[in-house]
Amino acid sequence: MSYTGPDPDPSPPRRFPRGPLTVAVAALLPGALLGWAVYQAVGSPGGSADVRGPAGPASATAGNPTAGTPAAAGDAKPDAPSPAPSGPADPSAAAGPLAGRVVVIDPGHNPGNARHTAEIDRKVDIGTRRKECDTTGTSTNAGYAEARFTLDVAHRLRHLLEEQGATVELTQDGDRPYGPCIDERARIGNAAHADAVVSIHADGSASGNRGFHVILPAAVHAGAADTRAIVGPSRVLGERIAGSFVRATGSAPANYVGDGTGLVTREDLGGLNLSTVPKVFIECGNMRDSKDAALLTSGAWRQKAAQGISEGIAGYLRG
Repeated sequence: MSYTGPDPDPSPPRRFPRGPLTVAVAALLPGALLGWAVYQAVGSPGGSADVRGPAGPASATAGNPTAGTPAAAGDAKPDAPSPAPSGPADPSAAAGPLAGRVVVIDPGHNPGNARHTAEIDRKVDIGTRRKECDTTGTSTNAGYAEARFTLDVAHRLRHLLEEQGATVELTQDGDRPYGPCIDERARIGNAAHADAVVSIHADGSASGNRGFHVILPAAVHAGAADTRAIVGPSRVLGERIAGSFVRATGSAPANYVGDGTGLVTREDLGGLNLSTVPKVFIECGNMRDSKDAALLTSGAWRQKAAQGISEGIAGYLRG
């Protein structure tokens, strides 16, 4: 997925000397500010602190004709994907801290979308306008597809949440030919009466643009869309995820959108516009940057990403 909005480039983040007092103070800060303060204090163990230039070409939101291009020099080969466990790993999880809570994970795109271009190109109503059912998503220069990445992180995230007792549903598990369409993805979360929905993506911006950002729903009231009731709780969910993602992965908030906060508000995404339950998207990094691609193709880093998202969701659900 990519972002092509008009947000101005922020100034590069300042790096401060490491010190125990800074870390101690950072531990007291809430939400996304907590994670970003810790990032400034301890640096970037995940190697994502490089600043970015202007936003590059669109990929997943608007489709990406370069997905699956030949390998580029220095592009990492993806680690083996995680297993896809279902159900709590430990029977005691049924009494865990998230018992009774419902989380829907929305792995962006579908590995089969590229074989069903006519189906995913058809337009659906997103409230503010009509938009393509779905897209193929982006990929690294070596051809590691966003759809593979999102499913792998979704499996890891599901396992972590189920270990804490949550009931977890995926909008798709690579078990259908294509899709679902963006409007159906929203309906799945609504029908589940989810306490939280997170849509997982990776961006396809220009090389040199790095970091993550969490996309929040704008206040939309048009046609079938009415997000006014979920804007507030979705922002809290997004802030929790942004803060914990920094701590778990060491990645910096994107320097090409969000003014360095890691948070972006959009009104053009059907998955958000049509949601009636708290929902956010997370762009975990930029697949078209070689340094970010090295992280996204690492199984160890994807586990950290899943851990960060899980901790953010758990913190939000615990209140």
